[in-house]
Amino acid sequence: MLAQLSPEIRQYLIVTSNYWSFTLTDGALRMLVVLHFHSLGYSPLEIALLFLFYEIFGVITNLVGGWLGARLGLNLTMNIGLVLQVLALSMLLVPSAMLTVPWVMAAQALSGIAKDLNKMSAKSSIKLLVPAEAQGTLYKWVALLTGSKNALKGVGFFLGGALLMALGFTGAVAAMAIALALVWLLSLVLLKKDLGKAKHKPKFRDIFSKSRAINFLSAARMFLFGARDVWFVVALPVFLSQTLGWDHWQTGGFLALWVIAYGLVQALAPLLTGKASGRTPDGRIALIWAAILTSVPLLIAGALWLDWHPAWVLILGLLLFGALFAINSSLHSYLIVSYAGQDGVSLDVGFYYMANAMGRLIGTLLSGWVFQLAGQGTSGLQACLLISGLMLAVTVVISLGLPGVKKVIS
Repeated sequence: MLAQLSPEIRQYLIVTSNYWSFTLTDGALRMLVVLHFHSLGYSPLEIALLFLFYEIFGVITNLVGGWLGARLGLNLTMNIGLVLQVLALSMLLVPSAMLTVPWVMAAQALSGIAKDLNKMSAKSSIKLLVPAEAQGTLYKWVALLTGSKNALKGVGFFLGGALLMALGFTGAVAAMAIALALVWLLSLVLLKKDLGKAKHKPKFRDIFSKSRAINFLSAARMFLFGARDVWFVVALPVFLSQTLGWDHWQTGGFLALWVIAYGLVQALAPLLTGKASGRTPDGRIALIWAAILTSVPLLIAGALWLDWHPAWVLILGLLLFGALFAINSSLHSYLIVSYAGQDGVSLDVGFYYMANAMGRLIGTLLSGWVFQLAGQGTSGLQACLLISGLMLAVTVVISLGLPGVKKVIS
């Protein structure tokens, strides 16, 4: 069956399967760390800080990883990402007494490097596997890869909890390390060797984009993801647990289902934003969807201030926010691949996802700091939501600088 497919489709399937396998372990590892350290008595804010290096090294990796991909090839950067994740998992197989906070933070730093090498390689590869004139196909492939990744990340949350119950912390981590090592070995054999290698070797200074469109899109992406994580990473789970009285499984299960639904909407984004009209989206469409999203966190904050039923306000608000955010994210993911240059595509994609990681880092830090500064509880969550709305408003303003030329779907 695989032999009958075109070489491009086969490479797309290999890239996607690598990305899916990595994503499952990434989501499961996050849940394993959260559950394990929660059982040791760590507070939610302390647990969130365990992932600080994960986000910091994501910024660095995206900036440097794009340059490496252009010089060495995307097959190599993807395979490096896979083996680094195996090493990160292996670091957690030490005796329990050695699982100190600095050690786990170091393992998460390695995992952050691995994740962004893998993501940058996967997103960049698609640009090279789709003809330049087939923008509609490119949008659908990018949306499918992005959406399926986030859906599988939610599945990974459940997988982490199930493995923890069945095998214990050490057994669960060992099982994931072995499975991912097998995926890495297959990738070494099957993935095209020169995929994404630039014809002209880029210099290190080329890691910074010279494209006006990519610079504006990257800045918009930074504030877009900062607006999500400023209330989603720390403030929301702590509020659900401490203020609403949800137990750990209710909170974790709800957020995992939210991530799965979010990924499904991302995969369907082409049906909602371009296919019906016969055109692929442009900067103007991204601007409109960002403007629509801006109102949601402000409406949630207002409903909480009016003391409406907080549980239902958050459930319905999160569903609306997730659907609209998924569309925005999918639009951005298509636009960066569309804007990126054909030769050395990973340079542009790496720079863009550096901005994405920077937004997540800023949002994560603000989420804990603002929530605590504002008194936690309802007032803390409201403060985070207001800042989220402000960051989305900045996203809208930046999006005014995006190109607005439409391209007909092929």
